Amino acid sequence: MQGLLLRPGRSAGGLLAQCWRRGLKSSSSSGEAPKPVPVALSKLKDSFNDATSVSYLEELEKRFHEDPGSVDRSWGSFFNNLDRGVRGEAIAEAYDAFEKGATQAPMTHAAISNQTIQESMRLILLVRSFQVMGHFAAKLDPLELDKRVPPAELDPAYWGFTERDLDREFFLGNWNQAGFLAEGRPTRTLREMLNRLRETYCSTTGYEYMHIPEREKCNWIREQIETIDPPMYTKKEKLNILDRLAWSEMFETFLAKKYTAAKRFGLEGAESLIPGMKALIDTSADLGVENVVIGMPHRGRLNVLANVVRKPMSQIFSEFSGAPQPLAGDGHQYTGSGDVKYHLGTSFHRPTANGKRVYLSLMANPSHLEAVNTVVLGKTRAKQYYINDTHRTKCMPILMHGDGAFSGQGIVYETLDMSGLVDYTVGGCVHMVVNNQVAFTTDPKEGRSSPYCTDVAKSMNAPIFHVNGDDVEAVVRVCQLAAQWRQAWKTDVVVDLVCYRKYGHNEIDEPMFTQVMRSGLAGPQG
Repeated sequence: MQGLLLRPGRSAGGLLAQCWRRGLKSSSSSGEAPKPVPVALSKLKDSFNDATSVSYLEELEKRFHEDPGSVDRSWGSFFNNLDRGVRGEAIAEAYDAFEKGATQAPMTHAAISNQTIQESMRLILLVRSFQVMGHFAAKLDPLELDKRVPPAELDPAYWGFTERDLDREFFLGNWNQAGFLAEGRPTRTLREMLNRLRETYCSTTGYEYMHIPEREKCNWIREQIETIDPPMYTKKEKLNILDRLAWSEMFETFLAKKYTAAKRFGLEGAESLIPGMKALIDTSADLGVENVVIGMPHRGRLNVLANVVRKPMSQIFSEFSGAPQPLAGDGHQYTGSGDVKYHLGTSFHRPTANGKRVYLSLMANPSHLEAVNTVVLGKTRAKQYYINDTHRTKCMPILMHGDGAFSGQGIVYETLDMSGLVDYTVGGCVHMVVNNQVAFTTDPKEGRSSPYCTDVAKSMNAPIFHVNGDDVEAVVRVCQLAAQWRQAWKTDVVVDLVCYRKYGHNEIDEPMFTQVMRSGLAGPQG
């Protein structure tokens, strides 16, 4: 066998000497004796091309295996590649190319040249497995009751990779792909790739989008989430998120203490909905939205009214006491008791964090769940018609749902099925599912056949972003992504806020009667 393969019984020193001689041969291939060139002292270092003694090289190899930190980094990289099976020919050719002006580091070039076609195919399949099934291994349940066995395809051993491969550098690129499979991405070790894949797809956010048949839409999502480094918020942005979360939590705490015996359908266990909703509206306003029409059930309505739509809190508190409300412009005439406080709506011109203004309308809602869906879409369509919003960028609907209602109410699918019709479309709706994992009193495994309550939306090729409600930064991030998707593609998008319900269906119910395990875990969370 020709070349510089390390045969049994042959030392690395002999191989290194041949590599060095090959380098000399390639550098003087013109036939003329090389002219001596002055070399700066800073260049006279203990690296690969300065080797002249086989015994010295063998001693270096012995020292490296005893203590890798005792040798120069260039030697450490060389011995690492040898131990991982990189061919000697590849190393010699890589140094030859480096001497001729190649910009890539020699050892990286050598490692990539040792990558087989089969390894490249298996690596692409590993990445695709995370894209398709990574959400099954994501940490979505704040109570950690949903114990799932991660799919075997997410284990690199399933595709034939071993511990020795973890620190090998691989090139990972594919034609017409974005994200981790983009051709322009830098080479990384398998360990680094796995870490970023797990951070993206198996952390507190789970993405479902590979069911979408259009490559451009899938690539758009990959560009947003498959970044080289994990996304981070600035200190100012984090303080803003914390402030919004604090308002949400303090509002529920005040109502719980002030009106102990009143039904209010509080947001305890899902307080991150408020900073998520505000981020959704702020991002939409930055992208050109001027009107937002909101429909929602009673769960969390009072908090949304107070902290998102800015209904005066004095008015909300007076509704708890049942006091009659004066008619607008007349302090002597009063309305009747009207509907219950958690069915009412309001409108408000709300300023955003970036200086924009957006008009919010929260529709009144009856007790019948999801009945408001078509009313919200109809009002949005009417607004678009009267302001000539033909591109459907200025008026946007937001529909909020409970987990049981989204999977169980037929009007949800009927509304989704009409979303793409020319005479009914509103240019996409953002669906926010407040998934307390118990619906009314039923555990998910006994309430539906599909893994998620949002699976009905996959029939419309809508992307679905599952997020752990206890990770408020992740909630804000997916809400911003949902707003960007709606403005970019004018189709529906779903945010599945996986949270819990601290109390019963309402505050008068005793959850220990119906959800013993969940109630025992939810109590300490609060």
